[in-house]
Amino acid sequence: MSQIPRQIRQVVLDTETTGINPKEGHRIIEIGCVELLNRRLTHNRFHVYLNPEREIDAGAIEVHGITNEFLKDKPRFADVVDDFMRFTQGAELIIHNAPFDVGFLNNELSLLTNDTRSVESNSSVFDTLTYARKKHPGARNSLDALCKRYGIDNSHRDLHGALLDAEILADVYLLMTGGQASLLDDGDHASAGSEQPIVRLSADRPPLQVIACSAEEEEAHQQRLAKIAKVSGNCLWQQ
Repeated sequence: MSQIPRQIRQVVLDTETTGINPKEGHRIIEIGCVELLNRRLTHNRFHVYLNPEREIDAGAIEVHGITNEFLKDKPRFADVVDDFMRFTQGAELIIHNAPFDVGFLNNELSLLTNDTRSVESNSSVFDTLTYARKKHPGARNSLDALCKRYGIDNSHRDLHGALLDAEILADVYLLMTGGQASLLDDGDHASAGSEQPIVRLSADRPPLQVIACSAEEEEAHQQRLAKIAKVSGNCLWQQ
């Protein structure tokens, strides 16, 4: 009996805040998360607006457009923390500039009475900004710049929003970590998004069946590679 492949669960996360530094009392006002299962976007989301119990900096409002009036009747972080931790538990969090969002989330957790949890104790973290800087050294690696590089349409993004940015980051992450788009792609230029559509599957879809090739098929494959190598003098698939 064949084993069912283990599902790899990732959560792409973004936040919006009242300002830039939690040490100055700034708080989270929006959390947006989208789920990936085996590198496929599902329809599973976590999205909340939060009452930060303080005023939002004018500069921050210019970035995300969320106002103090809008947040007056929204829940506090303490009201949603258990749901958030359950949604992200055991997943790898995909975050652009992770220290910023993780710092704010851990600050919110530290403000809770008798709560010793942290983001790192609940999930692992993958920082797409760090990854992008290594992959594209010397280039601009903001989310907007990466959208342009990988051919992702973000024209509907007039203001920052946690859920929208998480959805855009999911597309960026999948293309940025998905390998070459073609044999001629050196990884330093954008691959057309229309050539690599992001497929969204239902979260309750069963794992795809993996069918191994037969010995005869493997032999035919190796013979074909040998012919390619003989004609071209080199065959990448034999390396």
